[in-house]
Amino acid sequence: MAENTAVTYENCQVLTFILADEVYGVDIMSVREVMDYTNVTKVPQTPDYMVGVINLRGNVVPVLDLRCKFGMGKTVKTVNTCVIIVEVSIEDETTILGALADSVQEVVDFEGANIESAPKMGTQLNTAFIKGMAKKGDGFVIILNIDEVFATEDVAGLTGQKSAEKEKPTF
Repeated sequence: MAENTAVTYENCQVLTFILADEVYGVDIMSVREVMDYTNVTKVPQTPDYMVGVINLRGNVVPVLDLRCKFGMGKTVKTVNTCVIIVEVSIEDETTILGALADSVQEVVDFEGANIESAPKMGTQLNTAFIKGMAKKGDGFVIILNIDEVFATEDVAGLTGQKSAEKEKPTF
């Protein structure tokens, strides 16, 4: 008989947003701001989910398309499309990134008792980027572990945090 090892979650505040008709959320403590979709400068030879970079008060901020990163197709720009500016920890360094979303909904308080672990769906599916599944009405809000979403080596490379062993191009 398998042991029941229940994970307990703390109460949290989550910014909810829509990706391809599904509701996702990110811990409000990781969110710096939400802004309207703006001019994005394309960067050559970047992954498909890398939309480009924006100028955020004089700083270059990479913007990634979460729909594309999650295999849901590219985000189609609408009046509701926005960029969620998040603070993530990549290789023990704090980095600012933009995450493209179809629309932002609201900030929701979730009690720990209403949050469950991501379902285990075999060994082929990586659910490390899901922090939990919060019950809301008849459905769920998929709470993202934003550090894990952006933890892949290619995203670390976009933020300039790949190992120093690689040669930097000279212009």
